[in-house]
Amino acid sequence: MNREQALEAGLTALAAHDADIAAALAEAGAPEPRILEPGFAALIRIIVGQQVSTASAAAILARLTAAGGLDPRTFSGFDDAALGAIGFSRAKMRYGRALAERVLDGRLPLDRLTGDDPQGAHDALVAVPGIGRWTAEIYRMFALGDPDVFPSGDVALREGIRMLRGLEARPDIAGSDTRSAAWTPHRSAAAHLLWRLYRVRRGVAVFGADR
Repeated sequence: MNREQALEAGLTALAAHDADIAAALAEAGAPEPRILEPGFAALIRIIVGQQVSTASAAAILARLTAAGGLDPRTFSGFDDAALGAIGFSRAKMRYGRALAERVLDGRLPLDRLTGDDPQGAHDALVAVPGIGRWTAEIYRMFALGDPDVFPSGDVALREGIRMLRGLEARPDIAGSDTRSAAWTPHRSAAAHLLWRLYRVRRGVAVFGADR
């Protein structure tokens, strides 16, 4: 089963048991899975997307790509001036270099991480400076194809829960974790739908639904 089929199957299963999911699917339409090729390029893209708008991330990524910075060896050769011109903050310079170093020396064996070992993949990723829960979960979902991830640190997803359930207030991370547990083992499908719902209602591109 490919990613598109897995997402469709997950949404079908969720909609059969959750009327709010069924209504959101009817309103927003079926989302498309966001798929990234596993590796350094995918992770640096996600790091670039941390806490910035989709438009800002796209502009930085365009400059990074043009400079050949999606390759870890090339990235590690950039000095502060080069990364600053591309749009990297001081913090993201450190994170990107830490990632490139660990990929090059084998401490982060990205070619061996799989969606079949979610805890092992998560632990390996968060051991890298600058990779926290959100970044690790986004990578697991988009690059490794893990079907049961819900990045509760994502504000758009928590707002999506508020919209879906008609809540007065957006849940915090713990509340999002609790609510999303009901969607196991299809939490990734629920996340894709909530990003899509947010995109449709707000008219604003977000990391999980930029079209």
